Amino acid sequence: MEPETTIVLGIIGYLLGSLSFGRIVARLVNPRVDLDHVEMEIPGAPESYQLKSIGGNTASIKLGGRVGCAIGILDILKVFLPTLVTRVIYPDQYYSLIVATAGFIGHCWPIYYRFKGGRGISAFYGGLFVIDPLGALVVAVSSMIIGMLVLKELLFAYVGGVLLVIPWLWFTTHNPYYMIYALAVNVLFIVAMIPEFRQIIELRRKYGKGDMKASMETFPMGQQMIRLMNVFNRKNNAASNDSRRE
Repeated sequence: MEPETTIVLGIIGYLLGSLSFGRIVARLVNPRVDLDHVEMEIPGAPESYQLKSIGGNTASIKLGGRVGCAIGILDILKVFLPTLVTRVIYPDQYYSLIVATAGFIGHCWPIYYRFKGGRGISAFYGGLFVIDPLGALVVAVSSMIIGMLVLKELLFAYVGGVLLVIPWLWFTTHNPYYMIYALAVNVLFIVAMIPEFRQIIELRRKYGKGDMKASMETFPMGQQMIRLMNVFNRKNNAASNDSRRE
């Protein structure tokens, strides 16, 4: 890869990733909404969870699930499209990994908004859907199943896909460039999530872990995840009943 091309594509990816569709859409839908001060109720705790990021999940609490979903899709596309174009133009190079990573950085630390952005889940999947479409589906579904059914941990169900991309890309590619991408995204994601991690640890220290389902029902994205898992459970139960009849 040529250094000049790498720098130019990285800058383009970062600038596009810095577009905060949470702010843009919220201003169009309801200019009075302030996404910088959003709280989420915690079941069983007198304190509220202060959302410190601005993205689809934050907007959904103020503006509803449909608006939050639209913002999430736009945040995916702002990384997906430039990564895809780069992949098409340079099919034999690894520039697409640079653009995907730069878009992720822009989403988390947007230059247009004093470097206060989202936490990168949508941006991460936007890049991964180009880099490894099957992998994006596998890690997303796996994180939900492991988090909700095995660990009973809402946080892993939501963000676990970022962690799972490391073993997935290692076992499917054994390519050092892909591993550098996976590790870089994870380090950046952990740094971006530090404010949330600190707040979660403090709330759990005071009030315990709490009921996962009750916590998920407090915000629209969690409600959608519950619906998906209910569908999954119904299908599993139906399949089990059919096998018993046989």
